[in-house]
Amino acid sequence: MPDAPDFRSLFDATLSPLLILDPGFTIVEVNRAYLTATRTDRSIVGRLVFDAFPDNPDDPSADGVANLRRSLETVAAGGRTDTMALQRYDIPSGEEGGFTERYWSPVNTPVLGDDGRVRYIIHRVEDVTDFVRQRRAGREQRRAAAEAQTRAEGMEIDLFVRAREIREVNEQLSRANAELAAAGRRLREEQQAKDRFIATLSHELRNPLAAATAATELLALDMPEGHPALSVLERQLGILARMSNDLLDGTRAVTGRLELVRDPVDLRSVVHGACADIRGLFGHEGRTLGLVLPAEPVLVDGDRLRLAQVLTNLLSNALKYTRPGGHTEVGLTAADGRARLTVRDDGIGFDPGQAEELFGVFKRAAPAGPDTPEGLGLGLAVARTVVELHGGLISAHSDGPGKGATFVVLLHTTDSASPRHSRPSAAPAPPRRLGLLIVEDNADLAETYRTLLARQGHDVTAVHTGNDALAATGARPFDVVLCDLGLPDIDGYAVARAIRARPEGDTLRLIAVSGFSQGTDRALARAAGFDALLAKPLPLTDLLELLERLDKS
Repeated sequence: MPDAPDFRSLFDATLSPLLILDPGFTIVEVNRAYLTATRTDRSIVGRLVFDAFPDNPDDPSADGVANLRRSLETVAAGGRTDTMALQRYDIPSGEEGGFTERYWSPVNTPVLGDDGRVRYIIHRVEDVTDFVRQRRAGREQRRAAAEAQTRAEGMEIDLFVRAREIREVNEQLSRANAELAAAGRRLREEQQAKDRFIATLSHELRNPLAAATAATELLALDMPEGHPALSVLERQLGILARMSNDLLDGTRAVTGRLELVRDPVDLRSVVHGACADIRGLFGHEGRTLGLVLPAEPVLVDGDRLRLAQVLTNLLSNALKYTRPGGHTEVGLTAADGRARLTVRDDGIGFDPGQAEELFGVFKRAAPAGPDTPEGLGLGLAVARTVVELHGGLISAHSDGPGKGATFVVLLHTTDSASPRHSRPSAAPAPPRRLGLLIVEDNADLAETYRTLLARQGHDVTAVHTGNDALAATGARPFDVVLCDLGLPDIDGYAVARAIRARPEGDTLRLIAVSGFSQGTDRALARAAGFDALLAKPLPLTDLLELLERLDKS
């Protein structure tokens, strides 16, 4: 039998804003969508709904409280759903005494106990402010007209569907548990199908991306004087790699499966390395990148790679929305047990009210269009998830369009010893000639890896199937086998297990390479006998560093 659904998580993940009231109209629970829509926090729980959301005192015609009270009293007295007409109900703006104009489409639904009495009232709302404003203001230009029409049609459809759901709600209450269980199963199945799709898509993207990256590195070796096209290739391949990572990590962020490998980390080295990796992109079209680091270490208990990913995503965001000739400044400070990382640019900025929305999945600071920079709208969502997994906070601020943007990351510092691991800026040449076997079904990638590693002085053989790999390792000894996990006949796990089962199987090093980069892949690779797993695209410096480390161990 499948596990019972986590109803609290399902409630909190529901996209519709929901508020749960007791019969006395006190707030007893609220989901994330409601807090976001009303710009409040969980401190409203336990308060009378009319106290938490009073009328705007600056609007003499405000009747939101009276209308809501009338509807709730009707539901409490009659035990039947009440669909309210479209309401103007302003919400506090966060400024002292200020209110923001808002329009809502509310539905109040009773939850009846076994005795037929009302135990709770579900207050469901949809923010229709934009719909009202668009209808009031009219359509001033073609694109605005198309967007308004699409949203209006969607709102009308939603209102129609919700009206039908309201008529059926009493009948559905008796079947709620069974339907929720079925919905939970469908949700898990859909999530699994989506995960498989994302993983497969990531794999299919990474194979040609890995081949192109390796070919670019080979061209760089053949042209030590450099070529303008090489910098273009490296820049665009880097963008593709980040988009591929964001696509996969965005899915993990939404589903809560993003993993951390914690270690005491000096944030100065993380910031310096991330800035060094991306500085070349800022040099394009005259953009500049400044960096200010403290003299003393700034230690946090965190995942070095994930923290570097946070800064890389913030810098990529600044790069996309900073005009040619613009400047981005990165600063790191520490005080009162907290590290403060700031990324400030003089780019296009955004409406201050849009700050929280920027961290949503597939959200962008600028609407899609021919002049919009490339990107999936996932980088900031991934950055927020990583920061929150570290127990930190991330926020965005802008004084308005055209006035630049500032992103601030706050992390708790630690008194732990210095980091145990630090990655050198460049991998030195391996100390000796190694016998290498490359197992890769992508012929272009196999040949490019073979040529690159041969250029480093190694004796390299390339095969394209798992069975050929077993035959090759049985015919002659190798120091290292670099094996793709996805092969056309038997997978890389089976290859590793077969090699390790041989009498001489413990004498060589096995490195798994895969376009799939999920946490389960690493566990399976270790169980099969691999010494390490590397994700495509695989930079030559990373591979050489690993070969040297394995050779010395």
